Amino acid sequence: MTDGTVFLVDDDEAVRRGISFLLRAAGHTIQAFPAAAAFLEAYDPESRGCLLLDVRMPRMTGLQLQRALAARGWQIPTIFVTGHATVPMAIAAMKAGAFDFIEKPLRDEALLESVARALAWSRNRRDEDVQLAEISARAALLTAREREILMHVAAGEPNKTIARRLGISYRTVELHRSHILEKMKARTLAELIRLALLMEHPGAGARN
Repeated sequence: MTDGTVFLVDDDEAVRRGISFLLRAAGHTIQAFPAAAAFLEAYDPESRGCLLLDVRMPRMTGLQLQRALAARGWQIPTIFVTGHATVPMAIAAMKAGAFDFIEKPLRDEALLESVARALAWSRNRRDEDVQLAEISARAALLTAREREILMHVAAGEPNKTIARRLGISYRTVELHRSHILEKMKARTLAELIRLALLMEHPGAGARN
């Protein structure tokens, strides 16, 4: 059983049944919707999973749904499925952040492999978000001076350089750094630097 839900949006009932059967047989949890509006109404952005999305649908197309999700700030790896693919359409979808683009008729192995990668991306992204929230909560305990020193530590500056730059004693820098390590729950200087870099450049996870 995989961790996360596969959300399927396709106006063709036969396609929904076929894909749902395939993915459930592979152990996935499925929620299927006949229209983009129905998905938008039901979707919880806190959910972990991926989106299998038909490109051409009445009223709201797959590309329009993708834009609506982006406008709401909802990030979910989206796999477009279409029988009418064109190169410009595929490029537009990928530029807008699509995870993958698969043409009908679907090959089972290709679909299952793409879904597995998308779910892994979603899981890693959610884990990174939780980790970043925990790190940010620890950083909130730092004083203004400690945050300043942490910035210099993360830049690889030695204590003597930091002391000279800030006009404070070497011993004062050591004491501040000790407090920073304790508040950030970092066991080593290397771990502290990693935490600082995560706050500055939070990762989004790898797609491949």
